Amino acid sequence: MIEREKYLKLLINSKENGFAKVITGIRRCGKSYLLNTIYKKYLIKNGVDKNNIIEIDLTKISNAYYRDPIYLYEYVKSLIKKNDNMKYVILDEIQEVYSIVNLALTDGKHIKAKSSDEDIISFVDVVLDLASLDNVDLYVTGSNSKMLSTDIVTEFRDKATNIRIMPLSFEEYCKYNKKDENISLKEYMIYGGMPLAVLKEGIEKENYLKGLFETTYLKDIVERKKIRKVEALDEICTLLATCVGDLINSETIVKEYKNKTNNKIDSDTVNSYINSFIDSFILSEAFRYDLKGKNIITSTKKYYYIDTGLRNSRLNFVYSDTGKMLENIVYNELIYNDYKVNVGTFDTFENDENGKTTRKSLEIDFLAVKGNRMYYIQVCDDYSSEKTKKREIKPYISLNDQIQKIVVINEPIKEFRDEKGFTIIGVVEFLLRYIK
Repeated sequence: MIEREKYLKLLINSKENGFAKVITGIRRCGKSYLLNTIYKKYLIKNGVDKNNIIEIDLTKISNAYYRDPIYLYEYVKSLIKKNDNMKYVILDEIQEVYSIVNLALTDGKHIKAKSSDEDIISFVDVVLDLASLDNVDLYVTGSNSKMLSTDIVTEFRDKATNIRIMPLSFEEYCKYNKKDENISLKEYMIYGGMPLAVLKEGIEKENYLKGLFETTYLKDIVERKKIRKVEALDEICTLLATCVGDLINSETIVKEYKNKTNNKIDSDTVNSYINSFIDSFILSEAFRYDLKGKNIITSTKKYYYIDTGLRNSRLNFVYSDTGKMLENIVYNELIYNDYKVNVGTFDTFENDENGKTTRKSLEIDFLAVKGNRMYYIQVCDDYSSEKTKKREIKPYISLNDQIQKIVVINEPIKEFRDEKGFTIIGVVEFLLRYIK
């Protein structure tokens, strides 16, 4: 069993809080397994009668009748008596419930709603109503179309507890495979932490990840957004994989797309595609933060894949850019550990060889903040040459502040301070222990 301790704790802490627990995240990251196996096991172990756990998998043909929101609501209500003990209701793949026109407008007939209908009854209504019952503790998951979108959080407004699930973190991966941590990093860097990929071996991992992207993620976006230019969407996705860790904007992608395909695409379309990847939890965006001006800059951003295995599947598993993969992993692990992460930038003025003053923009990979902890972080694959060292620490030298300055390097070393007082640390040590 792959344990998901962090998410189990979140479920335990939100147990019986009066709100629906809405479990969101990229498809195949383990949402259903978390609820139906790990959490259910916890409930029974802690005294909950298994007869008080109601599970309805809406993808099963045996439950097709309950894809009508009214029938689902009535069925769950029929299993709950007013004076019953607490019932733990798990509705799996809630997006299978379609919307119907308000019965008041149809003489009580159940008519499937069209996209143009406004007065409808949807799964959101079912979830909010059931969660309001005193003896119901409600949990729902969803994996595609509507439920993949971050819009779902808005739909439930402030009446639900949203728990976002990520693929296995590096820490979870190490606990599961029990190999040497440095060997684990090399594997994780290539194949990532999608649970079913972790359970496979060799070429099966690659085939699974490639197929998952093609037949699941892209298909969901195409259907949800009604995208006609599927080839363009596919190509933009691949271009974003090559640009991981680079400061870019839609115009950057427009130029790259034209250079590669000899076709044109407008920036609005590119922005729409990028937002679709973000809404589907495939990508995360890191904003630039002006370290001196203390403000967010939105003209360019960095994009990171939710999983390096998925990212590498877009590039046919070519491993020539270890630095980008390391940076992606560090970003994901910081997010997993509840840090707020931005890209640090600032302008500095220097004299060139002719004595002329010029302005240069310097960048720090990450400004990471969690409570009273604040770090500047540079991620470096090879820190052996003096030229690389000077490049990585140059922004640190130019900054005159008290924030801790860290260089994370791809070597199996413990933390130490260099002659300038900067923290140098191996990536494994940083991920598994330093940021906890």
